[in-house]
Amino acid sequence: MPTLATTVDGLKLPNPFVIGSGPPGTNGKVIGRAFDEGWGAVICKTVSLDASKVINVQPRYGRLRSRETGEIYGWENIELISDRSFDTWLDEFKALKDSHPDGVLIASIMEEYNKNAWQEIVGRCEEAGVDSFELNMSCPHGMPERRMGAAVGEDPVALEEVCRWVMEVATKPVWAKMTPNVTHIEDPARAAFRAGCQGVAAINTIRSVIGVDLDTLRPEPNVEGYTTPGGYSCQAVRPIALRMCMEISKVIETEYPGRTLSGLGGVETGEDAAQFILLGSSTVQVCTGVMKMGYGCVGPMKDQLLAFMEKHKFETIDDFRGKSLPYFTTHSDLVRRQAEARAAKKAEADKKKMIKGDAEWTGDDFVDQSDALARG
Repeated sequence: MPTLATTVDGLKLPNPFVIGSGPPGTNGKVIGRAFDEGWGAVICKTVSLDASKVINVQPRYGRLRSRETGEIYGWENIELISDRSFDTWLDEFKALKDSHPDGVLIASIMEEYNKNAWQEIVGRCEEAGVDSFELNMSCPHGMPERRMGAAVGEDPVALEEVCRWVMEVATKPVWAKMTPNVTHIEDPARAAFRAGCQGVAAINTIRSVIGVDLDTLRPEPNVEGYTTPGGYSCQAVRPIALRMCMEISKVIETEYPGRTLSGLGGVETGEDAAQFILLGSSTVQVCTGVMKMGYGCVGPMKDQLLAFMEKHKFETIDDFRGKSLPYFTTHSDLVRRQAEARAAKKAEADKKKMIKGDAEWTGDDFVDQSDALARG
């Protein structure tokens, strides 16, 4: 009987489905709800030491819908990190560990480019009982002037330095969350691993403009007639996320064995999750999917992933993690493989054409049968 239970970086999870950092983990109440619904772990909305500078706007989401069905397949947000005080978060972390002692609580943290600030937030979160950390190095919008989020994540040198600051003091597992807004995602991933992070998460949202209203000529989401580029998520980003997760998994496989990857980007079904795991993810995060379908979506996703495992006779997540990675190669190798396959197929066909007795000669195929028997 297959099981979804898995252990990742020492964290014992009932299943690999993790609430991704964002609105679904915006306070202790909803995090508790997620635990009650059976999520494997929850990452809180990103917290910082000083929330006074965090001021959100309304509206802050833009969505793309299918022209045929109206289903949402693309989602942009210009939302900032948590606007709630750090002391409030510490109280809620403690309360959550009291009310849900078995729930795996991961603190998403982000600070300015300041060693003391990063080390302080790690220490105080650990005192409050969190089980792990995710370093937000990847938010594509908001407060770049404070060298926060992607302003650090797009620079492997700066990212490695910040990760080293954290690893000097952290006693709990640390994942660094990668931005997709780079040319080669392997570079920041390597930087995080060099600094000692146990894992990375990929991908955060893609910097985007969701569209322009053709009546008002104003870009969306429209805030007093203006907007700013935001982060794109939902089903439409899944192919990009899968590609980047594959690339990071190859780095782990060849250079940093034993490190882990938490995959995310457009996961809405158990089948989606299976693809990320097949490409090397140990856990799979869901954020926008919860905003579309609610916290209860984890139930069907677990059932679908178990059905996939039963179909292929996999007993554990590790039985199929990374199983599809060997099938990636170069284009030149594809050309070689196809040429060899066609040659082998032709040889087999020619072999079948060779007659073995006089009764096999036919008028329609006489020339082909002659060619098959001839050399030169």
